[in-house]
Amino acid sequence: MKFPLYIAKRYLFTKSKSNAINIITIIAAIGVFAGAFSLFIVLSGFSGLRDFSLSFSNEFDPDLKIFPKQGKTIQISDSQLNELEKLEDIENFSKVIEERVILSFRSKQQPAFIKGVDERYRQVNQIDSAIVFGTWLTSSEPQVVMGNGLSRLLNVGVFNYQNLLKVMVPKPGRGQISMTNIQDAFTQRQVVVTGIYSVNEELDDRYIFSNIGLARDLLNLEENEYSAIEFRLNPGASSQDVSDKINSIFNNNIEVKTRAELNDALNKMLNSENLFVYLIFTLVLTIALFNVVGSIIVMILDKRENIKTLYSLGATPNQIKNIFFMQGMLMTCLGGLIGLVVAMLLIVLQMNFDLVMITPNLPYPVQMKLENVLVVIVTIFILGLIASYIAAGRSKKALKAD
Repeated sequence: MKFPLYIAKRYLFTKSKSNAINIITIIAAIGVFAGAFSLFIVLSGFSGLRDFSLSFSNEFDPDLKIFPKQGKTIQISDSQLNELEKLEDIENFSKVIEERVILSFRSKQQPAFIKGVDERYRQVNQIDSAIVFGTWLTSSEPQVVMGNGLSRLLNVGVFNYQNLLKVMVPKPGRGQISMTNIQDAFTQRQVVVTGIYSVNEELDDRYIFSNIGLARDLLNLEENEYSAIEFRLNPGASSQDVSDKINSIFNNNIEVKTRAELNDALNKMLNSENLFVYLIFTLVLTIALFNVVGSIIVMILDKRENIKTLYSLGATPNQIKNIFFMQGMLMTCLGGLIGLVVAMLLIVLQMNFDLVMITPNLPYPVQMKLENVLVVIVTIFILGLIASYIAAGRSKKALKAD
């Protein structure tokens, strides 16, 4: 293998007598460089956008969340709460009540979800850090914190005591509702908006937060009835182990979901987009590697006399084939690695100096990830291997030519 590698390096790095061959070789190397460079840039940019998108849901979604397997609520006894307190892997947990409601303000109405939270909620989630106007809930009066989207749809401001927000929930029961007084069909509470939060468009248009007592009163629930419990785990804790322990406490009558499972649709969408982006740029890289095939074939045609000389001196057809195979691999790997290094340097500069901005205050998010580096290296290597093998096969035809 040393003999083919030595000749391949000579052919690659020694300037040919034909300027056309030199130009074709340079173009092929630039194509590989550009393909590796663009593939890593796009993957790093998409990783940054992915983390940026998920960071919003991290402010709203807990590490673990349990739901009832059947029905809308779960009854939790004091003994079960005590057992949850004893679990070492749980840093904190919060009991919540969620239900669909109708918001009414002046002449406008809008469907939404109310989420009643207890006093420990802010130790489990960071939603209060997303408040852009006003303050978080207090226990002094009926209050809600509203999403920025809902606030705009209803034209609601904070601390407007002259015009209170009305929260309505259909009353449970059977039979027909009298249409003479439609208001009798709803349980209503008037609340003051004390804060407006902004996480992302979906959540901002969907949720209002209240104290758990207000939500329980509005929905007429018992003291031990809840919609879910949200958990914050200690660093390094195993989600699966904690889920198994929680299931044993509730006799497997609950459903446990991790943060990733709570955002299953978002994760699937991001993974699909990532795959499509990779396939598209891999196709671009494949097209660029056709230049490598063409460069090696032209080199074989130019070196036909040298090939016959090497064959006469005892080189086997496979050794001659390996010369051009090695030349293709050297060109691919060298161009790919240089493109990868330059792309990594550019990503580091973006992370530290914010070269590209989305808005005046928001730099384009990028992430340097080892998996992206490995994906580019493996992709370049496999495609270069195939291209070099196909092109090197032409050397045997050069031996048979007169």
